[in-house]
Amino acid sequence: MLLTIPQLLSTTQLKQVQDLLDKADFIDGKLSAGKVAKKIKNNQEINTNDKELLNQLNNIVMGTLIAHPEYKSAVLAHRIAVPFYARYQKGMQYGYHIDDPVMGPNGGRYRSDVSITIFLNEPEDYEGGELSISTTFGVNKVKLPAGAAVMYPSSSLHQVAEITSGERLVAVTWAQSMIREPAKRELLYDLDKVREKLFLEQPNAIDTAKLDNVYANLVRMWAEV
Repeated sequence: MLLTIPQLLSTTQLKQVQDLLDKADFIDGKLSAGKVAKKIKNNQEINTNDKELLNQLNNIVMGTLIAHPEYKSAVLAHRIAVPFYARYQKGMQYGYHIDDPVMGPNGGRYRSDVSITIFLNEPEDYEGGELSISTTFGVNKVKLPAGAAVMYPSSSLHQVAEITSGERLVAVTWAQSMIREPAKRELLYDLDKVREKLFLEQPNAIDTAKLDNVYANLVRMWAEV
C-alpha cells in the first residue's frame, strides 16, 4: 500500500524546518550505510552529533507525523525510528535498493515494515530526484510538494533518481507496525476508513458498533506487541 499525506507540515512548520536545515552540518550519507548501500548511496545527511538541532527538527517533523490520523491508521506503529535528514545535490542519487529489514542500535532494534519520506522543499527546487517505488502494479514515481509525505512498504524496491540541478531535501524514517503483513495492514486501513465514516454519519447504529467490533478483534488477532 502506497499512501500520501498531502499537507503533513504547515507553511509555518516548513519555514521553521528549512531555517534549521540552513544551519545544519551535512556529512557524507555513506557513513550511515551498510556494506551494500555504500556502493549505490550518494547523498548527504545531517551529522548525528548535532543533537540539539536534530531534536528541534524531530519535535516538528516527527511530532506532527506520529500524531497524524492517516499515519496512525495506515501504519499502526509499534516502534518508530529516529529519522535521517538527507540532502541531494547535483549528481547525487540513491540506486535501487530495499531497506534493511532490521534497523537500530543494539538494545533498540526494530523491524522495518513501513518507510516514510517527508519532502522538505518544493519539487520546482530541483530537477530529477524522483522517488521510484516498484509495486505489483508497476513503478510509481513520487515527487511531492514541500510538507507532503509518502508511506510505502519497506520491502518495496525503490530508488532516488539522480539530481540534475538544484537541491532535494527530505526526512526519511521507518516504523515497525503491530501488523507485520502489508496485506493485513491494507485491509485494516480500508476497514478503518469505513468505520470512521460510520462514526460520523451513524454513531448510534448497531451496524457501526458491529463494524467497530470486527476492526478491534482483527487488530487483536493480528497484532504483535
